[in-house]
Amino acid sequence: MKLIVTVVGKDRIGIIASVTKILADNNVNILSISQNVLDGFFNMILFAEAVESKLQLVELQRKLREQGESIGVEIKIQHQDIFDVMHKI
Repeated sequence: MKLIVTVVGKDRIGIIASVTKILADNNVNILSISQNVLDGFFNMILFAEAVESKLQLVELQRKLREQGESIGVEIKIQHQDIFDVMHKI
């Protein structure tokens, strides 16, 4: 299953590390990552693949949401098919 992870919030040290650690700990492979900081606000979009992960998407969503709350950013993860449909013009 292909996944899209988005992260938005006030910039701080360790955002990328905290997100990617959860993914790595759950056997989710990062395919591409793009991030930037604009006027103190952090924005990241990450494409990943969860072929070897035993975790259900809903559980991964919970883990990332809780991590985001603990570091003060909003982290969302969704199946790529849903992301593609939502962003079609």
